[in-house]
Amino acid sequence: MRVLITGITGFAGSHLAEYILANHSDVPVFGFVRWRSRMDNIVHIQDKVELHEADIKDVISLKKALADIKPDRIFHLAAQSFVPASWKLPAETFAINAIGQINLFEALLSLKLNPKIHIAGSSEEYGHVNPDEVPMKETNPLRPLSPYAVSKVAQDLLAYQYFKSYGMKTVRTRGFNHTGPRRGDVFVTSNFAKQIAEIEKRKKEPVIHVGNLEAKRDFTDVRDIVRAYWLAAEKGEDGEVYNVGTGKAMAMKEMLDILLSLSKAKVKIKMDPERLRPSDVPILQSDCSKFVRLTGWKPQIPLEQTFKDLLNYWRERV
Repeated sequence: MRVLITGITGFAGSHLAEYILANHSDVPVFGFVRWRSRMDNIVHIQDKVELHEADIKDVISLKKALADIKPDRIFHLAAQSFVPASWKLPAETFAINAIGQINLFEALLSLKLNPKIHIAGSSEEYGHVNPDEVPMKETNPLRPLSPYAVSKVAQDLLAYQYFKSYGMKTVRTRGFNHTGPRRGDVFVTSNFAKQIAEIEKRKKEPVIHVGNLEAKRDFTDVRDIVRAYWLAAEKGEDGEVYNVGTGKAMAMKEMLDILLSLSKAKVKIKMDPERLRPSDVPILQSDCSKFVRLTGWKPQIPLEQTFKDLLNYWRERV
């Protein structure tokens, strides 16, 4: 079996590559890179994977790379995944996420390749959730509240449409929030951890700048999430969608408190209006019973360990 990871140089993509190399050593791992891709996340495994230059916004490059790789399984993780950026760059977000996926699908059709394709969706697709709809099931209405969320809904439904129209073997996951080492510093928990690490080294004033601390999110360690991705591709039914998360929601303030408990730094908390979103989702909490029944998956890494690893990651880098 030949496995392709789009977005292999990203946060989840690099962890997925690590997981496959460690647990399925007989499986060749391929990845797409662009000339401007940052290689930091995979430099330690670069000699163990085969990289092909391709951009999901460019069909010609996709066809060439796919014809060379001939993958049996694709994990489609390449995306513009930062929600706040999607308000500033809505068209670019849609071009990468939705149009990029169409390009991938059309390239596969033109080459007559039919691998199993895992589409990494997002809990942001649920958007506005009524109190009686928590925790969210896969059958919950999708009411996206950001351009990013709309683009992920498009990816989700395109995967279903190509399954029904062309028999593409797509399986979708709606992953709830995940974090861990290598998470970009624009994402909330990683940003908190980086600020704490900078304060510890006296590289910034002892003030943590925050956005909405009341929002509640269902956080999973990225290393548990990528294990779920593998199981979804292995056991998931074609055309189906599965929630992936812990089933527990925690306020951002609680997340910050855990991170601060792992440090001796004395800090003040300051609200930064620039960190507030035009529209925010009050709570995202998963009902993952469908996926658990199918695969037996459950998170193995405690959240405190996740945050400890994340904080240590930034301590080594600031």
